[in-house]
Amino acid sequence: MAEPKTRPTASPVRAYLDAIDDAPRRADADTLAAMMRRVSGCEPTMWGPAIVGYGSYRYPLSGGKTGESCATGWSARSGQFSVYLTAEGPRQPALLAQLGKHKMGRACLTIKRLSDVDLSVLEQLVADSLAELARRHPTTLA
Repeated sequence: MAEPKTRPTASPVRAYLDAIDDAPRRADADTLAAMMRRVSGCEPTMWGPAIVGYGSYRYPLSGGKTGESCATGWSARSGQFSVYLTAEGPRQPALLAQLGKHKMGRACLTIKRLSDVDLSVLEQLVADSLAELARRHPTTLA
């Protein structure tokens, strides 16, 4: 079985943030990083070259093996931010309706800039995702 590409690294998060060329996007990244740290209660870690992750959890795979991923995180993709809401909580649809301009995939929320969304709603989405993740994987959220 191949090793997962996205795993924790020793790369400094600050270097990732500082490498964002556009000053307004870098300011948004700093705001997002602080909010995610506050909500998760975890120090950020780089997962692979481009995901700032908070906490981790283990999940079951076939054959009795387990995988590991960040509990929540985000990435500054080209022209947008991807926010990883690992577990959909019961309030997610209603909160997304209040969030503002965004796109939502299976577990990836995409926003162009933080001014497009209600930050308090975004914070609640992250908190709810972490709570649901802890409910589903109570012994693995760290």
